[in-house]
Amino acid sequence: MNDKRFTAMSKGSATAAAFTLLLATSGAVRAPMQASAATTAAARHTSNDSKFYCNVKALNPIERAQHQQLTEKLIAARNEIVETPRGYEFQYRPSNVSVAEVAGWVTTEVKCCPFFNFHIDLEREGNLVCLGLTGEEGIKAFIRTEFQLPAK
Repeated sequence: MNDKRFTAMSKGSATAAAFTLLLATSGAVRAPMQASAATTAAARHTSNDSKFYCNVKALNPIERAQHQQLTEKLIAARNEIVETPRGYEFQYRPSNVSVAEVAGWVTTEVKCCPFFNFHIDLEREGNLVCLGLTGEEGIKAFIRTEFQLPAK
């Protein structure tokens, strides 16, 4: 990641809360949608066999639907996927995905998957939005599965 970082945050930060408030008051309308196969896949990760599991009860049905919709957008809009020593960085064009959308996604994701470390960067003079996901040993395999990355 570039040294010109807009912001970096980890779970529970005040920055994430501020961005969520911004999103909530921006007038953005989000319609509830049906739970998808990806939501069902997330539910499979509640096994105690792994230290990485999603708390599927952390979000109410409307939050889950909104989060799933934004997750699908983030997966589809990725320009670049960069493997880092401790995880992955997903890169976006600001015209496709805003910093506020990424921050909103992080604020919701931390509720169900608190084991992630999140990093949000605005690089290249505002022309690149980056979402970094890192964590403990073994997190890369979890990220590859949950975020539909090619198998290694």
